Amino acid sequence: MTTNLKHNLVVFTCFVVTALTLTPVVMMVLVAFQSDTESMAATPSFWPSSWHPENLTRAFDLVPLGKYLLNTIYFAAGTTLLETITAALAAYAFARLDFPGRSWLFGVYLATLMIPSQVTLIPQFVLVAKLHGIDTWPGMILPHAFTAIGVFLLRQFFLGIPRDYEEAARLDGANRWQAFVRVIVPLAVPVIATLAVFKFIGQWNNLLWPLIISNSDATRTASVGLQVFQDTNGTQWNLLLMAATVTTVPLIVLFFLTQRWFVRGITMSGLGGR
Repeated sequence: MTTNLKHNLVVFTCFVVTALTLTPVVMMVLVAFQSDTESMAATPSFWPSSWHPENLTRAFDLVPLGKYLLNTIYFAAGTTLLETITAALAAYAFARLDFPGRSWLFGVYLATLMIPSQVTLIPQFVLVAKLHGIDTWPGMILPHAFTAIGVFLLRQFFLGIPRDYEEAARLDGANRWQAFVRVIVPLAVPVIATLAVFKFIGQWNNLLWPLIISNSDATRTASVGLQVFQDTNGTQWNLLLMAATVTTVPLIVLFFLTQRWFVRGITMSGLGGR
């Protein structure tokens, strides 16, 4: 097989996979602009016979969609910020500090990745309830501020940074904290940004935890808001998919602004660490 043929085959495969991936998104947007009758027809027609941009206003009138979006930004940004900080500090400790039982403790901490999140859902809920955190931002954010996967990814990257950089900083009078903030963190900006982007997207789409913790519009996120929309207004497919389109747009914008971090995340996700 010639090189050009291989290249064309790869391009064609990527095109087909991309088309299949985008098809549901395109269908969602098209149905969002259909009329009520057309979207509820027994024989679906995904291309609108007439466009109805007023569906956007109708969707915002039925539920406080703007409030839900702001809540989602607050929830996703808060959990992302806290996890990035805690993961960086813990990863540095596991990568650079020598203390008894370090390898054993890291192995136990990493083993928590094998526990499904649904298993710990009830204990987390009971703990948050006892601390009076139901329908509050601390109750929503804090349980997701610590994850082993972030610690693992950053630790692997920190192990790949030569110790000579830190030793040079220590010789110049920097203490351990200054060496971490002024040497390690600047070198790890790409991988930290990658972790932050993936965390933000994951929390933006998080449904289960906000669903059981939030009881009012004050803390409901967009994913929960879509469920509330369907429960209160029935299955009006055009309005429901219009609301879904609105909640998807910020993620699409975020992806195009940070897509280079996705590419770097493939090469900096710990595969090259020692």
